[in-house]
Amino acid sequence: MPEITNGPSEEERRFCRFATARRPEEGYSELPPDGLCLSSFVLLSPKGHPERVLVGKLDPTAPWRKIGALDARRVQQNATGWMLPSSQLMFFESPEAAARRVVAEQLGLGPVPLGPPQVVSEAYRSPRHPERAMHWDLEFLFRGAVDLERAPRHAAWVELAFIEPARTPTSAFTRSHEEVLENAGFTIG
Repeated sequence: MPEITNGPSEEERRFCRFATARRPEEGYSELPPDGLCLSSFVLLSPKGHPERVLVGKLDPTAPWRKIGALDARRVQQNATGWMLPSSQLMFFESPEAAARRVVAEQLGLGPVPLGPPQVVSEAYRSPRHPERAMHWDLEFLFRGAVDLERAPRHAAWVELAFIEPARTPTSAFTRSHEEVLENAGFTIG
């Protein structure tokens, strides 16, 4: 077996088996101090136009705590920019079930065929809070094509639109969703 030359030393090496006990048993680690988020993102394009993707500007009066895991402070912080339909997973929910829930609860659409997820892992310090510990995101990106020429309407959003990320400036996005689009292969304006 080849020797592992990159990454942490044998003493620093920990696997992603987490427990919340004060002294996790052998082989388990405590959760990362600044959190671990598991999220599903739905990237819908109109059929025949993979260069476009559905984004929205959320309605702050909608029940975002229930449909997107956003508390009131985060809703206000993110009410002005484009974001993708998305949500953190609920406890023991599969990424696929979360994506279907997003399509139903945030877009009001019936079943939409979605491809298998692209999985992205990011560990970072928040640029807004560099004093905090590392945060870890595991993102499940689901793509689909819909028979819609215009964006759907839904009460959770002030506006929904199919945009071309390549023609949209980074500053137009909120919640770092431009990075999610880049991870999915889009170029941002």
